Amino acid sequence: MYQGIRISGFGGQGIISAGILLAQAGMIENKHVSWFPAYGAEMRGGTANCSVVVSSDEVASPIVARPDTVIVMNEPSLAKFEPMLKPGGLLIINSSLVNSKPQRSDIRVAYVTCNKIAEEIGTTKIANMVALGAFMGLTGALGVEAISKALPKVFKRAKPELLELNVQALKKGAETKIS
Repeated sequence: MYQGIRISGFGGQGIISAGILLAQAGMIENKHVSWFPAYGAEMRGGTANCSVVVSSDEVASPIVARPDTVIVMNEPSLAKFEPMLKPGGLLIINSSLVNSKPQRSDIRVAYVTCNKIAEEIGTTKIANMVALGAFMGLTGALGVEAISKALPKVFKRAKPELLELNVQALKKGAETKIS
């Protein structure tokens, strides 16, 4: 099993944190992982993306040039990362913020109202967790349980009630179906 993932959005959406959580969850499931962040100098509000690899075999490179899955959390990310997606790959779109439609017909697309779902749970700060839940539910690459276990390791100072909201967001996102 090999899953190369690109997650992209703007600074402040938890893009880098989402990548760290995927890598940590992969380690919890005894998989080989890599995580490689990239973000603009301005951080919050600037662009941010990261490459994550989760594999049953050793990871040769942390760079994911042709991802199996792309998660786009904002409009500019769709234009930038859709062309990189492998044919047959999965594109997860935060349809709360992305109005454009993909140009390609050789990929699977899941439209997820990440911000709306997160707001219904209690805070839009967990929209990234909704997207991760969708990824896990649609690919089966990692289990929601592994991410749930990774949350307190990554967010050591988070209050238990916020961690619980994150778990709720993961579970709600995991219910996503291909559109």
